[in-house]
Amino acid sequence: MKIAVLAVQGAFIEHEKKLEALGAECFELRQKKDLDTEFDGLVLPGGESTVQGKLLRELDMFDALKERIESGMPVLGTCAGLILLADQLTNDGHVYFGTLPVSVRRNAYGRQLGSFRTVQEFAGIGEVPMTFIRAPYIEEAKAGTQVLAEVDGHIVAVRSKNQFGMSFHPELDADNRIHELFLKTVEA
Repeated sequence: MKIAVLAVQGAFIEHEKKLEALGAECFELRQKKDLDTEFDGLVLPGGESTVQGKLLRELDMFDALKERIESGMPVLGTCAGLILLADQLTNDGHVYFGTLPVSVRRNAYGRQLGSFRTVQEFAGIGEVPMTFIRAPYIEEAKAGTQVLAEVDGHIVAVRSKNQFGMSFHPELDADNRIHELFLKTVEA
């Protein structure tokens, strides 16, 4: 199983290390020719969503990735990756891939000083550690979207068909169960 990790900006190496430790083969998407490599799943990491969206267009990778997501390729979007997937941003006029039926508030927990860690229930897994860094949250999960986790009444993880979107950074904690869930989805 081969997982492509968007590596134009942001926290991608941590995802790669975790997925490789779980037995997946990873490679980095850095330029358009990388899309010629066959892959089974996609990770959109945390970082700066505006920069990632801009670079995806400048590098002519945006449309091809959107098409793969819409065609059912499993994708894990964390923090900025969630923003890239969302079909609506409530405090920003931009929409990037727009494939995940959720309304997301960017930087909902404030600036860097608003970063925090918690342990909360994650549907089907149990309690998991969650690290939030300048994180968004999901204001609305629309039809067909399953809420997987909430923190203080705010939705922080969802699934819609092949897409997982999370406000937090599961790659920064020792718990592997979220990445295992993603890999099981890819395998299926």
